[in-house]
Amino acid sequence: MTAHLPILQIVIPLMAAGICAPLRRARLAWAFAVLISWTAFGIAIALLGQVLSKGTVGYELGNWAAPWGIEYRIDPVNAFVLLIVSGIGAVVAPFARDSVESEIANERIPLFYTAFLLCLTGLLGITITGDVFNMFVFLEIASLSSYILVAQGKDRRALTAAFRYLVMGSIGATFIVIGIGLMYAMTGTLNMADLAARLPAVASTRTIPVAFGFLTVGISLKLALFPLHLWLPNAYTYAPSAATAFLAGTATKVAVYMLLRMFFTIFGAAFSFDVMQLDYVLLPLALVAIFSMSVVAIFQENLKRMLAYSSLAQIGYMALGISLASATGLTAGILHLFNHAIMKAALFLSVACVVYRLRSVSIREMAGLGRQMPWTMAAFVLGGLSLIGVPLTVGFVSKWYLILAALERGFWPVAVLVVIGSLLALVYIWRVVETAYFRPAPAGRTVKEAPLALLVPTWVLILANIYFGVNATLTAGVARAAAERLLGIGS
Repeated sequence: MTAHLPILQIVIPLMAAGICAPLRRARLAWAFAVLISWTAFGIAIALLGQVLSKGTVGYELGNWAAPWGIEYRIDPVNAFVLLIVSGIGAVVAPFARDSVESEIANERIPLFYTAFLLCLTGLLGITITGDVFNMFVFLEIASLSSYILVAQGKDRRALTAAFRYLVMGSIGATFIVIGIGLMYAMTGTLNMADLAARLPAVASTRTIPVAFGFLTVGISLKLALFPLHLWLPNAYTYAPSAATAFLAGTATKVAVYMLLRMFFTIFGAAFSFDVMQLDYVLLPLALVAIFSMSVVAIFQENLKRMLAYSSLAQIGYMALGISLASATGLTAGILHLFNHAIMKAALFLSVACVVYRLRSVSIREMAGLGRQMPWTMAAFVLGGLSLIGVPLTVGFVSKWYLILAALERGFWPVAVLVVIGSLLALVYIWRVVETAYFRPAPAGRTVKEAPLALLVPTWVLILANIYFGVNATLTAGVARAAAERLLGIGS
């Protein structure tokens, strides 16, 4: 059975989505989704264990040898991302029961879990496949189901947000498939390893740089990298709270993984950064994203929108690590991919607890909530400290590696800017803390603490923020192995 784990990682949630759709009872659909998400998480843990102990794991679909057939290949890079995606799904699924029932009509809840499982399938498929066109197919599965998840929001503006997401996502997908088509026209293959071997022979043609450009723009749209980010704030703001937490912890992280695969595995670091000089574009955009999006977040009155703009700034940190194109820089980017997934998912889950009781995401209406919902607000504060980068949290570990990477390259102003960016995060997190803890609750308002079914998943992620901040040996070690694999060091 262990030999078939790569295909089971995809087939189980894909088939489960078809089974979930006709289920009429909301609680039954939820229980089924929880079972499947935890099964996917267990498989991801097993695959990571295989990769760390035995090296790269390969699986040929239908026994068709690569490059003729589709191959799934799991190395430290995508094993780490598989763990992140399935882990966030496994935590959000139990949380979703009460949260979804409070925000979505009962008859539409089974469709929500169907879209959730399809989105999980697509994200896992993008991560595990070793074939670029297969990656595109899974990207479309994930994207279409994401649009449905966003459109399920109870605010009518969720439909507008989903439509904008659809339009910009379709443009990004078009750019990606054009880039893949150009590469196939020049090499006659779609297998990633085969592409990496054949591209150097045709790299001097005009077609390959054009393909590189199309893929960069297309994936950057999916990633919501500044200035191609306009779809994300509304999508996160108006989607159901559980869907926001899931997408914030997974979708953009998988897009970062796609970027890493294209730049380092397929085109290679030498072509991407020496020939195409990607760092001259990526580094400035990353710094602009960190500062501009953090400043915009400071002035938001909607808590979900504030965290959405914060996510855009955090994407800038990941892009910054990638732009440094060094082992330490890539380690920082990959590590922040994991760390931001758990910190931002935790923050959005704590916001979902607030929405469940308060029925509002306005920061002004959170006055006095620190006393009325102490566990929820404590979770938000700890998640916020991680976002700022306070020591003993995962955010500190990420930013420490980013600063080290910048100093290794002699970019001390970049290191200073990373610290300043953290101070901007302090400003918008403090606005929430001040309102919740230092302003009195409105007269006559009584708000109960969120139910245990919502608090437990939230605190699982909060405690993970602390644990991996105190003991980063595993995460930093896997991130380092993944970075060295992408750079071809020691392989």
